[in-house]
Amino acid sequence: MPPQMDYYCEESRVPSSCGLMSQEAGLEREPAPGLEREPAPGLEREPAPGLEREPAPGLEREPAPGLEREPAPGLEREPAPGLERESAAISCMLVGDGAVGKTSMIVSYTSNGYPTEYKQTGFDVFSGQVQVEGAPVRIQLLDTAGQEVFDDFRSLSYSQTDVFLLCFSVVNPTSFHNVTNKWIPEIRACNPSAPIILVGTQSDLLLDVNVLINLDHRGVKPVLTTRARSMAVKIRAADYVECSSLTQKNLKEAFDAAIFAAIKHKVRKEKKRQLSDRRSKAFSKCSWKKLFCFI
Repeated sequence: MPPQMDYYCEESRVPSSCGLMSQEAGLEREPAPGLEREPAPGLEREPAPGLEREPAPGLEREPAPGLEREPAPGLEREPAPGLERESAAISCMLVGDGAVGKTSMIVSYTSNGYPTEYKQTGFDVFSGQVQVEGAPVRIQLLDTAGQEVFDDFRSLSYSQTDVFLLCFSVVNPTSFHNVTNKWIPEIRACNPSAPIILVGTQSDLLLDVNVLINLDHRGVKPVLTTRARSMAVKIRAADYVECSSLTQKNLKEAFDAAIFAAIKHKVRKEKKRQLSDRRSKAFSKCSWKKLFCFI
């Protein structure tokens, strides 16, 4: 069964650190001049020793740590996780020849239904939320048209996609050949590193006698699983899944494979970024040391 898709729209609000800190700073600057310039001359000669040492530390040492160490971390560290969770939405694009069942996959996965009539897709986006190891993950499913008319429009979204579901029909050998002839070059030209899940759709039609007879009359055969897996290895796909939107066999497994591949890819990219930052800092420190030694 597909996961429960909760649709929602959130607007994050980040508190203004500048406004809060400037207000606190105003409280620090106004009382201080009054206590130092007006009472001080009259109090220096009689009670000076007792009044100079008690109020002064309270005005200088107590508010300052509170303004610098308590509010600032709260303003910087609390909103950050929320912003990171919002930006952690996974973008999953379904690509492949027209009429191979991309829209049917999304409709069956998200609504547990199945469209009986074929309608040509332009560009549709389905948003929802799934649970991954107990944590909520937002996911965007991008449904694209496979016709050549939409080639330029479709490629505009490739670079921002986290994972691709590259679909072909197991009863349409032409769509299988186009995996390497068209789709892989088109995807990798715009997004060289995003993971790809190869998906064989319409597996229920392998049991349809009329479909098999039609293929035999045309002199072609269905795409075998072993052949599809060899193709997945050839194009360096993260996985191969054969599914049916009508019976929902392996349908959830296809989307699960895409979600986990995207998460794994994001973690790997983040580790590389952190390693690159550490190397840059280390190189910068070494450069300064060499410069000072040279001088």
